[in-house]
Amino acid sequence: MITTTTPTVEGYRITGYYGIVFGEVITGINFLRDFGAGIRNIVGGRSEGYEEELMQARTQAIAEMEQRAAALGAHAIVGVDVDYEVLGQGNMLMVSASGTAVTVEAIA
Repeated sequence: MITTTTPTVEGYRITGYYGIVFGEVITGINFLRDFGAGIRNIVGGRSEGYEEELMQARTQAIAEMEQRAAALGAHAIVGVDVDYEVLGQGNMLMVSASGTAVTVEAIA
């Protein structure tokens, strides 16, 4: 599955459109990571726990979007956008990925 933020795929022609596809992940931050991030907020530095959680959620959201596009018969997703939201009282993270599912063929 070709996944790109651009509206086209270089070297390919879009031959069919299947509409917008989405992948969403809502994940909770566990107490220990939240506590560790609070300490980092006071003393400074990066929160590796939050960063790891964010990377996993983003990867899962993109994979879910790709699975939905493949189920439609698409070869690629163009115009991909990834959004992040904090839900609840700051202990839930939502990552959503969206794009347009398309079929493509190589340009000769």
